[in-house]
Amino acid sequence: MRDFARCHARIEARDLQISRDGAVLLDVARLDLDGPGPTLILGPNGAGKSLLLRCLHGLIVPDAGRVLLDGAPLSAGHRARQAMVFQKPVLLRRSVLANLTYVLRRRGLGWRARRDRAAELLAEGGLAAKARQSAASLSGGEAQRLAILRALATEPEILFLDEPTSALDPAATLAIEALILAAARQGTQIVMVTHDIGQARRMGADIVLMQGGGVAEHGPAERFFTDPESAAARRYLAGALVI
Repeated sequence: MRDFARCHARIEARDLQISRDGAVLLDVARLDLDGPGPTLILGPNGAGKSLLLRCLHGLIVPDAGRVLLDGAPLSAGHRARQAMVFQKPVLLRRSVLANLTYVLRRRGLGWRARRDRAAELLAEGGLAAKARQSAASLSGGEAQRLAILRALATEPEILFLDEPTSALDPAATLAIEALILAAARQGTQIVMVTHDIGQARRMGADIVLMQGGGVAEHGPAERFFTDPESAAARRYLAGALVI
């Protein structure tokens, strides 16, 4: 079992509902996330994974229900304790280094502290040799690593990731997984959407399976993959679950 730092933030979803044009897209009665290791959100296309993630981060306000963090309704102050990385990296049109120092400057760090922290992050992400290059010149995997490093530069308590490796080759995928797992070991709470069962096996401590906008199963990864409780999980692992 991987040794993850225990996280204290408790994310709670209560009676979340989102509908569009008469169709229910999200219907989550209850979901509690507070485990010490990464939570991986799985499910077929259209199951509501990304929608749930955006609700938990506060990017989308549900039609009904609420999200709580440590027992209090999600607020702007809570959002400052979080960061999110999307499937397609969104980077500044600046150098690799400047993408990090911009965030560090906004945090109020002085020049020397910004320089030292940026150097640490670039080393952790394997991008030290590319510090002076334009971020636009990076490969897809390098750009996603920079997006994750920039999110980590804010020192978030919770990092939300929406399929960060979906368009990457195996080597780039493993490099990003290593970066995310290192952050988890250092105490960052990870909540990540993936469509890759193999990735969920490698990374997940806690698994949420979505189907039809709801939570079909939620529990420890070891149990989910070896002895799933729901018929939906068994079908999903067999490759037979649809929306």
